[in-house]
Amino acid sequence: MPRLIAHVDMDCFFAAVEVLDDPSLRGRPVIVGADPQGGKGRGVVSAASYEARKFGVHSAMPVSRAFALCPQGVFLPGRMGRYSEISGKIMEILKGFTPQIEQISVDEAFLDLSGCQRLFGEPREIARKIKTAIKSRLSLTASVGMGSNKLVAKIASDLQKPDGLVIVPSGEEKEFLALMPSGKLWGVGPKTADRLKQMGLETIGQLAEYDPKRLETVFGKMGTYLHERANAIDNDAVSQGYQVKSMGREHTYDEDTGSKEDIHRMLLTLSEQVAASLRAEGVKGRTITLKLRYQDFETHTYGRTLETAVDNAIEINAIARMLFDKNWQTFRKIRLIGVSASNLNQGEDQLGLFDDPKKKIKNEKLDKAVDEIRERYGRKAVKRAGEM
Repeated sequence: MPRLIAHVDMDCFFAAVEVLDDPSLRGRPVIVGADPQGGKGRGVVSAASYEARKFGVHSAMPVSRAFALCPQGVFLPGRMGRYSEISGKIMEILKGFTPQIEQISVDEAFLDLSGCQRLFGEPREIARKIKTAIKSRLSLTASVGMGSNKLVAKIASDLQKPDGLVIVPSGEEKEFLALMPSGKLWGVGPKTADRLKQMGLETIGQLAEYDPKRLETVFGKMGTYLHERANAIDNDAVSQGYQVKSMGREHTYDEDTGSKEDIHRMLLTLSEQVAASLRAEGVKGRTITLKLRYQDFETHTYGRTLETAVDNAIEINAIARMLFDKNWQTFRKIRLIGVSASNLNQGEDQLGLFDDPKKKIKNEKLDKAVDEIRERYGRKAVKRAGEM
């Protein structure tokens, strides 16, 4: 029996939750993200409703640009706690169809429904039942794509948004993908897409027919991956659970800054926030990454992978600060700075050769105490001296 994989993707999730909580927003252009400050805001858009998208607003757009395109929009700050709460309810609904669920973000998940037809009917009927369950219980719409693998299901779910339903029959996967742009494949970013275009491989079908050895010569192992995916070959299993791949925090300055002291202070604040998020999820990160965006929007990232994973702000900040001091082009002002941790693992991590176990225990007790204070009295209840 061929596999039956579904990709469930909520429609404009953040904006939809805002409308759910405030029905007066229905039909209005809702934009979630930073304060536009009358067109002078310096953050970015996290999500935009379909009404806002008609004006050209989209996620990751500078909020000042979004305000210029849609000054009549309703601009709201993000509420991640609320979005996570609703996300949990959505996942519980999906678990009613299969235990084989892989949540890949707060608003989307893969389901392995192979063998579920006896319980829930044919693929189209199953998809409709999933959509109906979410809408009837939460008053939110989801788009569903189905196919024999994760690649096809994910691409299918994006084709008829909002409230879409696309099923790719087994055996028709290559035909389904053939006329789509090469950039639709996972792992194909703007640079790879440009290179493929230069090679005359603008569609997935053209990529599928190209000599795989020549692709490997140009792209290395990535060439083999591209050729397989272009031919609809994807044997990745649906992994149960939700594994966060990275945790990060960013800050956009109200005015571009060249003050090293201010930036060091912000790095410590961001490191504190990342560390607290790691501890809340019970994970530690081995790779610490610094993000710098200069006043002309040119953006750079720098990373360092450690021998042992960490969840302590002082350790994270030491790496972030070292990366900044080493790489900052001091003649250029900073618009945005970010710190993130990736390469995450769970559970206890082995001590390094020169680590002091007593110091480690002391730091863990301190972190636990600070987390408890902040949970009860708020983030600003206690700060490190270096943040002030």
